[in-house]
Amino acid sequence: MKLHSVALRTTGQFPALLLDYLDEKPELRDFYSVYPTAAGGIEAIKQRADFDPEKRKILVEVLNKQYAGMASKPDFSILLNENAFTVTTGHQLNIFTGPLYVIYKIVTIINLARVLKETHPDYDFVPVYWMATEDHDFEEIASFNLFGKKYTWTGEHPGAVGRLNTSELESVLSQLPEALPLFKKAYLESATLAEAVRRYMHELFWTEGLVTLDADDADLKRRFLPVIEDELFKQTSGSIVAQTTTKLEELGYHTPVHAREINLFYLLDGLRERIVLEDDQYKVLNTTLTFSTEELRKEANDHPERFSPNVVLRPLYEEVILPNLAYIGGPSEIPYWMQLKGVFEYFKVPFPMLIPRNFALYVNTASRKRLEKLGFNYEDFFQNRTQLKRDMIERISEHTLSLDSEKKQFDTLLMSMVEKALKVDKTMEPAVLAERARLSNSLEKLEKRIRKAEERKHGVMVGQLDNLLDTFFPKGIPQERHDNFMTFYLSNRNFIQQLLENFDPLNFQFNILEE
Repeated sequence: MKLHSVALRTTGQFPALLLDYLDEKPELRDFYSVYPTAAGGIEAIKQRADFDPEKRKILVEVLNKQYAGMASKPDFSILLNENAFTVTTGHQLNIFTGPLYVIYKIVTIINLARVLKETHPDYDFVPVYWMATEDHDFEEIASFNLFGKKYTWTGEHPGAVGRLNTSELESVLSQLPEALPLFKKAYLESATLAEAVRRYMHELFWTEGLVTLDADDADLKRRFLPVIEDELFKQTSGSIVAQTTTKLEELGYHTPVHAREINLFYLLDGLRERIVLEDDQYKVLNTTLTFSTEELRKEANDHPERFSPNVVLRPLYEEVILPNLAYIGGPSEIPYWMQLKGVFEYFKVPFPMLIPRNFALYVNTASRKRLEKLGFNYEDFFQNRTQLKRDMIERISEHTLSLDSEKKQFDTLLMSMVEKALKVDKTMEPAVLAERARLSNSLEKLEKRIRKAEERKHGVMVGQLDNLLDTFFPKGIPQERHDNFMTFYLSNRNFIQQLLENFDPLNFQFNILEE
């Protein structure tokens, strides 16, 4: 495999807040803690040096319970060591792993753990995949794309997706173009979606030391109880996030997260609904459940597992229960974490290094040869599709297709005619300008017709370009956000290993992976 790199800014796919953060713009210094470098890891280690040993013990107990009965499970005892730390990524439980970039996220944390170990050999680093088991947006996880076809888990499934029974996925398995024992075993021999995802992620990555965590757990939530109570009865986080958001927006940045007054859901089997405070009563939306202040305080202390953090508090929950140094996220995740630093400071929880996941386009041999034949480089393909076609036709055409020179001459002549007409009668100005616009529009249409005619002459090459663009951007979506990893894995069982060998977690470029 050959690796090429393209600057993130060149692609036009990434928000300014992420790009300026990676460029270390001084005005953003207050919104993160440690800039992500291998050497900077030691500063993150110092910030986590006093992580509570009791929390380590509980974390290991929970992991052993969740992995019970699984073969070749990781040695979680390493996390009891005060010199052991985690690096983490998280995602929803998309069926069959979802889009390709979920695999990219996991490869990034595995490689980051390796880089940190090489740089700081006296410490251990454990890559952790945080399953978003409490998320309740079933539609977002219920589909995946393979070989141009969309497969969907149908039906109504309220509540936390991690608790769903996966037996229904037998119908999806039966539709696939070939048998997939990895997923069949995981989905049909597991009691819940969370268990199934743990099984297949373990099968894919256990040799790389990956640990998969389900934080929908009473023992872990009890460590988070002080935050739960503050959120319910003081509602501090929302105002802190609002202040940070205002500062970022005043700097000209778009912010992806909006904090609520109470950033917690109430969680039961089949139910995850917002908690709101109305008329001195706490209500669970879309239910008849209500609590007084004292009733809710008792509920939180008796059943902390029933309180589920939303996007504002989930990162904090992660850092409360893990001895974590770094969070690896996508192009929207890093910006929203930057909105949260004040919340971490309020609760006196260290803020991790924020590291964007590896971004990539996988190019098979056929696509590479076609690209070379058409005379493009990879940077070209991040242009507008229409502009790309136009550039190619102009490059290969034997004729001059642009009428820019003629339009300039024509406009000069028209302006001369306008001036003469206005000297005769100034009231003619609107009519004369309208005629000028009509004639200019006619020239634009003529130029488009000339280009279309030339495109038809080179129809084969235009079709090849369209096919290449559809491969790189299926349905106009970047490949990594559309295609499933099996698109490549089924024909290349070394696909994941090649990602591990080629991705650099601290090289913030867009990767082109060539077969």
